[in-house]
Amino acid sequence: MTGSRRTSLVLGAAVIVCTGLVAAEGPALTLHARGTGAGASTMTIELNRWSTDTERAPLIAALSAPTPPPAAAPAAAAAPGRGAGRAGGRGARGGRAAAAAPLSPTARLDAAIKAAPTYGYVWGDGVTGYSIKYAWRSPSTEGGDRIVLVTARRIGGSSPPPATTAAPEEGDFTVIEMRLDGKGIGEAKASHANVVVDPATKTLALDSQASSPLLLKVTR
Repeated sequence: MTGSRRTSLVLGAAVIVCTGLVAAEGPALTLHARGTGAGASTMTIELNRWSTDTERAPLIAALSAPTPPPAAAPAAAAAPGRGAGRAGGRGARGGRAAAAAPLSPTARLDAAIKAAPTYGYVWGDGVTGYSIKYAWRSPSTEGGDRIVLVTARRIGGSSPPPATTAAPEEGDFTVIEMRLDGKGIGEAKASHANVVVDPATKTLALDSQASSPLLLKVTR
């Protein structure tokens, strides 16, 4: 489900103003972002609640499950003869279809994201919001918070480009990973690709070794 407020974001540097990480009433998280890059716009994150372990499990499983090998090719046609003719006739009337190619981990994750509940929205300058489909938070070792949000569509883009061998596969989603200190100040990065499962915390995350197209500076 998408909202009916304004949304749009140009990928580039931004400054986020945190107006409430946890509130007794109202949103569980509210962040305001002000773009600093050329052509960048404002962004507001409104999270109603955090997703549960049970709700996050299908997304983590979709990404971490091994991709099955391609289906074996159909058996060679039988030698010409009476039996082959009967088989050929059955095939002509609609034989068994070839097995579909297995989905990639990114494609499985994309489907799981779209099927997940909505926990809030990312708003911008357009007319619709980006649904938040994954919301995870954990205290960091520095005394602050580590937050991971996933939207059902690409922030700053309409659809992923065709996958190539030269670049990682991108999905129709955006992963935002934030690291904030006890005062709500820190950094965040976002990407449509390079998503991994953090084995230590069992959460979706961005590959720390990969570059991020969107860098966010977080402050109160």
